[in-house]
Amino acid sequence: MIPITKGKQESAIKIVFYGPEGISKTTIASQCPDPVFIDTEGSTKQLDVARYPKPEYWKMILDELEDALEERNCKTIVIDTADWAEQLCIQEVCSMHSVKGIEDIGYGKGYVYVAEKFAELLRACDKLVEAGINVVFTAHAMMRKFEQPDELGAYDRWEMKLSKKVAPLLKEWADMVLFCNYKTDVITDQNTKSKKAVGGRRVMYASHHPCWDAKNRYGLPDQMAMEFSQIERLF
Repeated sequence: MIPITKGKQESAIKIVFYGPEGISKTTIASQCPDPVFIDTEGSTKQLDVARYPKPEYWKMILDELEDALEERNCKTIVIDTADWAEQLCIQEVCSMHSVKGIEDIGYGKGYVYVAEKFAELLRACDKLVEAGINVVFTAHAMMRKFEQPDELGAYDRWEMKLSKKVAPLLKEWADMVLFCNYKTDVITDQNTKSKKAVGGRRVMYASHHPCWDAKNRYGLPDQMAMEFSQIERLF
């Protein structure tokens, strides 16, 4: 007989913070419990954090994840950023197929291979989560034109700066995808009826919206101040 379990299960957390450049994704990731960074782009230079050597090639990222699993030297691994990690993944796929660019492999095929290779990274991260180590990805955001298949017209939306096959993998893998951005309030002058933008506070969005991807499995509010205290209880 196969045993059946009931109730909530405590687990390490899988998080993605993404947003435009300079929004402090790395800073909020550094506030997670006892973090060690895999800094693929050198963005932690101004932060007092623990870090592995900057990966120069794809296997180096996997080796550093394996070392974290064996040594248990942290409570959180931060891969900063996912899009720069994907570039190393693309270089690895190009090297494997002896081509200069991913498009040279054949129409669409190159990015399929990249997604398969990137999935190896996520499986390595799953081993860390099973061992009780939180895994955090940061990623840059970019605006893309999105067309509804059943409606006329199109609109711009924020997405992770990843290829179209890797981005869904990372979103599905994560327990929580938080979109970080500046929120500008628009006020109307009661005398002139003119509108002007004020503020520019940093916020995190935890729920899906037509203009951005976000999700969470913890009942977080749709919008929060971009402060670690908003999610600290989850750890």
